[in-house]
Amino acid sequence: MLDTILFDLDGTLAPFAQDEFIRVYFKALVSRVTPMGYKPDDMIDALWQGVSAMTGNDGSRTNRQIFWESFTQKLGIQALALENILNDFYAREFDSVRTVLRETADRGPLLRGLRERGYGLVLATNPIFPAVAVETRLGWVGLRPEDFDYVTTYENSRRSKPNPDYYRDILSHIGRQGENCLMAGNNPVDDAAALQAGISVYLVTDYMENPDGVPIEDYPHGSFRDLAARLEALPALGG
Repeated sequence: MLDTILFDLDGTLAPFAQDEFIRVYFKALVSRVTPMGYKPDDMIDALWQGVSAMTGNDGSRTNRQIFWESFTQKLGIQALALENILNDFYAREFDSVRTVLRETADRGPLLRGLRERGYGLVLATNPIFPAVAVETRLGWVGLRPEDFDYVTTYENSRRSKPNPDYYRDILSHIGRQGENCLMAGNNPVDDAAALQAGISVYLVTDYMENPDGVPIEDYPHGSFRDLAARLEALPALGG
């Protein structure tokens, strides 16, 4: 029986296109650090190198550790000083990136309704951002980390999408069985990898990330409104 819903954030709960988000986000971040002497292209290359390293994390260290090891390989050990600066950026300036939202969305009522009916909630956003950056983006859609039983971030995660072990780690942390969970996301590679952990998948098509044109016909799919209708129709648990 379904008892837990896992939600992706970018392009699923938060209605924006990933390409536009990356463009606006990188522009804002580079504006913050270039006065410190870092070249924009070097900074962006270092960020992507760090993301790639986290994607390949074998579970031996946290994604945070992997990221900063890779990042400083590109920019030098002195770049470790940027961690506090980037966290400050995410807390104070990152909110300006909310201009990428394609619509106003308040996901609070949907999630509160699920919680009131006894369902577990997980924010299964790809854990390549620090917690402060995740919290800021949640605020764009009327949510807080406290609305979830578990939120994946680069501090608490040792794997990333599309590694199925990322989902297995979540199941282990929350103490649930895959067959009782549903993953709602917008990427047929990253999010559909949950199937390999025994988790059902629903693909949200409004802002789908599918650059390789992976067929989605075999997956339950539809708009976020369609997903919300399905979730709102779920019965209360334990009643």
